[in-house]
Amino acid sequence: MTAITIDFNSVVKLTDDQFYQLCQDNPDIKFERNQWGKLVIMPPTGGETGKRNAKLTTRFVVWNEQTQLGEVFDSSTCFKLPNGADRSPDVSWIQLERWNGLTDAQREKFPPIAPDFVLELMSPSDSLSETQAKMREYIEAKVRLGWLIDRKNRRVEIYRLGQQVEILDAPTTLSGEDVLPGFILDMQFVW
Repeated sequence: MTAITIDFNSVVKLTDDQFYQLCQDNPDIKFERNQWGKLVIMPPTGGETGKRNAKLTTRFVVWNEQTQLGEVFDSSTCFKLPNGADRSPDVSWIQLERWNGLTDAQREKFPPIAPDFVLELMSPSDSLSETQAKMREYIEAKVRLGWLIDRKNRRVEIYRLGQQVEILDAPTTLSGEDVLPGFILDMQFVW
């Protein structure tokens, strides 16, 4: 199953509050919304992808608990990007000062902030071109570092703010660089 995009704009343009309520009223469906207001219905992940997503998130949480530099978010968290899109990366992280700069109300709903770091782990149903477009959208929103992990092809695309995409074939580790200082991801469990 692949993601389904639906354009209701000629009938109704959902406000941010209406989109939030739609998501709350349908918790079994994972929605995103692109910058043009089209709804994207994301299929659930399979067991292997879900297992790896959980392991990835755990590694970031452990690192973050040790450094206390920010906040880690799982794939259920939807962010309101500056271009109007509502996106849910598989793993994301926001520097503590930026997160604390949001109001309680902003943190409670879909935070109107682009993360500092995002990770997308491709599942078998994901389209590479659509996931690459999403990664470019994150970088345009000022995400500082992004990893697109294609485990089927054992390939990683590294997106950095203001730089060309770097492609790595079967790397053994990934570095959080200056965005996630001291973070090293062992890719052994991902492949």
